[in-house]
Amino acid sequence: MSESSTSFTLEEVSFEALKGWQDDDPSGLFAVMEHCCRYITEVKPYRTGSLGLTSDDLLSLRAAIADAKHVSASEARVFFEQNFRPFLVRRADGKRGFVTAFYEPEVAVSDEPDEEYRFPFYRRPDDLVDVDDANRPATLDASYAFAQLSGGAIGPYPDRKAIDQGALHGKLLEIAWAKSKADVFFTHVQGSARLRHRDGRRGRITYAAKAGHPFSAIGKLLIERGEIEPSQISMQSIRAWLAAHPGQMDEVLWHNRSYIFFREVPFGDANEGPIAAAKVPLVAGRSLAVDRNIHTFGFPFFIRSESLRHLGGGKSFGRLMLALDTGSAIVGPARGDIFTGSGDIAGELAGTVRHDADFFILIPANAAARFV
Repeated sequence: MSESSTSFTLEEVSFEALKGWQDDDPSGLFAVMEHCCRYITEVKPYRTGSLGLTSDDLLSLRAAIADAKHVSASEARVFFEQNFRPFLVRRADGKRGFVTAFYEPEVAVSDEPDEEYRFPFYRRPDDLVDVDDANRPATLDASYAFAQLSGGAIGPYPDRKAIDQGALHGKLLEIAWAKSKADVFFTHVQGSARLRHRDGRRGRITYAAKAGHPFSAIGKLLIERGEIEPSQISMQSIRAWLAAHPGQMDEVLWHNRSYIFFREVPFGDANEGPIAAAKVPLVAGRSLAVDRNIHTFGFPFFIRSESLRHLGGGKSFGRLMLALDTGSAIVGPARGDIFTGSGDIAGELAGTVRHDADFFILIPANAAARFV
């Protein structure tokens, strides 16, 4: 495959070249792959990324996927070896890929605000509209997928600072109120949360839309200011810094102008992850957020990182995963975000994942000739 505008090539390799492949157990992926196929046929196909893999490529294996339930680890590996061909995603700049991780926080909330619960999660506003090349005004940056429709004109939506300062007050968009502005901010970063109400009810919120402004990492800002050493940056160290510097919290959080709106979804099975961009429940340790402008949801990736060990019980990370989500910070052909699960323990695991990794995409055998 020739180098494209996305600056990468695919290099076909053998399964024997995938270090850690023989130790992996991908048998748990078949149920979610079948769920993806059902969504494609019953709702709509996934958007095709620039790489060119299509939902039809995945559907060509639907019958085989359905027959592969309840197989052993070795039988699962044989299935993938017989039906897919692995390709290394090789960046044009010669650098390896990079993985971080995300999780589903659990946040204590109130249905009504008071002195303790003061920080809202908002629903999508009625004046927030999707923007594309057909309706985007020349004055709005091409990166904006959302904007404000006001008086018949489309323009930038209020950003994080403006919303925090009251731009949405009185619009009755609040889903619930949290105790901590940091909890709300990091839920924005993660894209979903479990809500624990005062009366014991449990709920869930998931991504509905964003204000449109680009994502800016506050961790990078704190490194540039010399507040946290690069080797120490993590969600935990950022939270600790914010807690220790409450007077500077707003300034730092407002550096990330991006603002996320949510929708309520049924809590469902407590053992299942949230339903994300691929519209199927995420599986802890097996779900990957990718750049959807390049990759198509539902396809398997084998991720290998020698330095990432705490997700694998001290062993180097080598695991087959499914592309099921995306994110504003997940940009590039070999960039991924690993879903670690729900709750505080999952958050501890996710917060320190910042590792170089190799990305191998598994392409259905009947489609692989297009990429050689």
